Formats: sequence, structure tokens, C-alpha cells
Amino acid sequence: MKISELAARTGLSAHTIRYYERIGLMPAAKRDGSKHRFYDERALVWVEFLGNLRTTGMPIREMLDYARLRAAGAGTEARRKAMLTQHRETVRLRVRVLADCLDVLDAKIAGYGD
Repeated sequence: MKISELAARTGLSAHTIRYYERIGLMPAAKRDGSKHRFYDERALVWVEFLGNLRTTGMPIREMLDYARLRAAGAGTEARRKAMLTQHRETVRLRVRVLADCLDVLDAKIAGYGD
């Protein structure tokens, strides 16, 4: 798929996708005969995963560390798992804090009555 299709399917701009490539968050795209970027389904899955990491608040530098380990391949699985496990705990804590804040908001709203 062309960069415009990848952008449309992921919600990212073509500029962001090119930025991700430039900083090493994504591997360099293959090029077609016209030298246009061409992406396969694996790129789509990867960009969607990056979107999940971003949504959950993982800093770009940690995403880059994870991407470097992923690119290094076999032998890095334990480190990648540890990174994701740590991030999951951070997300779980944030969810608990947000749930507590939501309870406070609900109580405040209820205090106004009907």
C-alpha cells in the first residue's frame, strides 16, 4: 500500500509516517518502481501497535528502544517483554488513578441533583 493508504488506515499523517521512518521508529519502507514508498500489512500492524503505545503514554524514546530491540530480532524477546510488562504496570496505575478521579467527578455531579 502507498503511504497515503497507510495514513488513511492508521489515522496518522503521511508526514508522521515519514518522521517515524526518519527517527528509526519504523523500518525504511520498500520502494516501488517509481521510488514511491510501499508498505505491506506488517507495516500496518506495526504502526497500529505504535499507536497503542502512544495512546497509553509510552514516551517516544522508549518506543524507539523497543523498535531497536524488535529490529535486532531473536535474543531480544526477554528485554522486549520486560519493557512491555513495565509499561503495562504504568498503564494500570494510570487507569486506577483515572478511575478514582472519575469517582470524584461522579460524586460532584451527583451533588448537583436532578
